[in-house]
This record gives sequence, structure tokens and C-alpha cells, in this order.
Amino acid sequence: MSEHIAVEENGPIRVVRMNRPDKKNALTSAMYAAMAAALVSAGGRGDIRCVVIAGVPGAFSAGNDLAEFAEMAKSGEGLALPVIDFLHALARCERPLVAAVQGLAVGVGTTMLMHCDHVVAGTDARFSTPFVNLGLVPEAASSLLAPRLMGQRRAFELLVMGRPLDAAAAQACGLVNTVVAPDDVEAEAMKAAQQIAALPAEAVAASRRLMRGPPEETVARIDEEVRVFKERLRSAEARTAFDAFFNRKR
Repeated sequence: MSEHIAVEENGPIRVVRMNRPDKKNALTSAMYAAMAAALVSAGGRGDIRCVVIAGVPGAFSAGNDLAEFAEMAKSGEGLALPVIDFLHALARCERPLVAAVQGLAVGVGTTMLMHCDHVVAGTDARFSTPFVNLGLVPEAASSLLAPRLMGQRRAFELLVMGRPLDAAAAQACGLVNTVVAPDDVEAEAMKAAQQIAALPAEAVAASRRLMRGPPEETVARIDEEVRVFKERLRSAEARTAFDAFFNRKR
């Protein structure tokens, strides 16, 4: 497990919190592994009815850790196994997922939300997916889920053009259910989770399976994105984009 992932039980609700505030919850391999384990184990617990994914004030997640991102770019090996395991865990998660989003939601901080059943965002939330700007492609099955969720044109604007969304725009396109003041995000998310947890569990599970369809389709798209992502990492476009990006960060 990672010191930067806190897993708490609140009655029938499991809260999985990304807790690396000094790095705006940039995700390391250890953090991905810990979150994947928390999602998978929740499915084996009959007493857990819902999972809430949360961050910290000002940052849901800034995306992948820059140091690991740089190594990934340098090696050309593509997404690390813990990242893939986490994405598979999202797709196969057997419990309803609620997200509590404050502040930054960059890259996977946005795309993981497409696997959630209910999303609460603060008015300070900002969603962005800068994959194509880096010469890469979207991940987390977002190339499949985003067009279904928000329509082809809005998905293209977010995933390909890289235009960010504020909380109101995210709600308008269906990425977010509810927008509240930043200080009220977690209370509102827990309220939704408690409402879900109070429903008949088997009926919730059956309804969710019908709505989401077989997870194999989503997993297959994740794997296809991973394959293309790896190819793109080795492209001249990506090398140029990464050089410019890391020179700007110095």
C-alpha cells in the first residue's frame, strides 16, 4: 500500500482518498496499486455498498507523477503495470463509485470519473486531458466512454483539442452530476453514497450491470489505448512535445 492513499470505512461506504497534497495528488505507481487494491477488495466485502474516491482541497488529482512520467517517456515502455491494473479495477469495480472532486482534475484525474456512477464537483474544479498536446492518446477507455457520455463533438473538444472544462461546463455535458461550494463537496458526495448504500444491494448491482454492459468491452478499449499509447511514446511528435514540456518545467 501507499502512504499517499488513505482507505477508510464509514459504515457501508469505503472512502479511498488520494492524499499527496504537496504534489497536488500526482499519482505514483504505488498510489495506483493501492487504489486498485482498494477497489478490488471492496467487491469481496458484502458490507461495503459504495466506494467514494476523493482528493484533498484544491486537488482531486494532477494526473501522473512527473518523475515517473519522464521515465515513461524516456524508456518508451508505456503505461506501467500498476496504472493498467488500476484502470482495469475501475472498469471491473463491482460497487457503485462516487467521486468527490475539488480543484484540479488533470489527465487520469478526469478520465477516471467516466467510470464513476455519480460525481460531485466543487465550483473550483477544473477538468483537462492534455494527452494529444503531448503527442499521445487518451487512456482509461475515455475514447470509448467520453463520446457516449457527452457526445462525439464535446468529447473531441476535451480529449483531442485539450480544451479544459470548468465545473459548470462539466455538469452541462454530463461528466458531473452536482456542483456545490468546495467546502461542501465531500458532504454532498457522502450524502449520495449513503443514498446508494441504503438501496437494495442486489437490485443496485443488477441495474448497474445492465446500464454499464459487460466490462470486457471497456477493458478491451483500455488495452487498445495502452498499446497505441506505447507506440505514440516512441513517435517523433511525442519526443518533441515531451522535450518542450520538461524544458518548460525546469
